[in-house]
Amino acid sequence: MGKSVILYTKENCPLCDEAYYLLQDLQEEVDFTFETEDIYQDEELLEKFMVMIPVVEVDGEVVDYGRLSKISLRKRLL
Repeated sequence: MGKSVILYTKENCPLCDEAYYLLQDLQEEVDFTFETEDIYQDEELLEKFMVMIPVVEVDGEVVDYGRLSKISLRKRLL
């Protein structure tokens, strides 16, 4: 079974949209599941990630944020 990924996002965020599509592309190559969470729905997440989003968390560990690297994420998901 693949890894579990959470993509922390917010509305009206072009980088978040890019990150979402990048993760969708990676799912064609690597087995993992992902879900998105809007940081504005949780005060703790908002405080933690406000200036970092989008943020990718793999199995509970933040592995990348901001402008994401497909190569780097692929390595973390394998």
